[in-house]
Amino acid sequence: MKLFSWNVNGIRAVAKKGFLDWLNHEQPDILCLQETKAREEQVPEELLKKHGYHTFWHSAERAGYSGVATYTKTEPLYVQKGLGIERFDAEGRVLITEHENFLLYNIYFPNGQRDQERLDYKLDFYNDLLEILDEQIASGINVVVGGDWNTAHTEIDLANPKANSKTSGFLPEERDWIDKYIEHGYLDTFRLFHPEPERYSWWTYRYGARERNVGWRIDYFFVNEGFTDQIIDADIHAEVLGSDHCPIALELE
Repeated sequence: MKLFSWNVNGIRAVAKKGFLDWLNHEQPDILCLQETKAREEQVPEELLKKHGYHTFWHSAERAGYSGVATYTKTEPLYVQKGLGIERFDAEGRVLITEHENFLLYNIYFPNGQRDQERLDYKLDFYNDLLEILDEQIASGINVVVGGDWNTAHTEIDLANPKANSKTSGFLPEERDWIDKYIEHGYLDTFRLFHPEPERYSWWTYRYGARERNVGWRIDYFFVNEGFTDQIIDADIHAEVLGSDHCPIALELE
């Protein structure tokens, strides 16, 4: 089973840049999209049907903002929009789908750059999500958490760590939360296979950053430790254009 996650920075925009051709070529079993920036009724018909996938959408109350979508070849056993926490669910950040032996969380984590209030909102999101995930693991359920985590974990995960030490996305308090997830037994699947530097999933549109590979790795698939033996491979597909992020992949046995 192959899973992909991709922050498309607007589903209608990426649709004009070869998205359906890419989908037809890769044929993932499950695709998690973040920052769709559209309600389902605003999405062109070709993105909803006739591509061989069941599609599920969770959009923000605010128009043109946030939003996630999950495409699945096999219909999930269960679908849930949001975490059940109104202050987060109003922004359309989470879709949960149940599959044969795991729960998949497709998440667009908050960005904390605007001000202290938004940073606190982001850190609260990390905290409340971890509590929910821990409850699932305690009940014997495996989880896969994929999406745009909006934090580079360590210095190897961005091109200019020193210059960004006071930038949201690489603040110590944000990185500490990634540490906490790892302490609770969740694994960064990409690093199971790729210890090498200079592998990124997001680049600013400015300064020719992508061409120079001046980027950040902020998109991840995490799994609980007990699910590790199901992981075959994980990778980043930096060659795929269409957004300021690129797709990441996770292959399960």
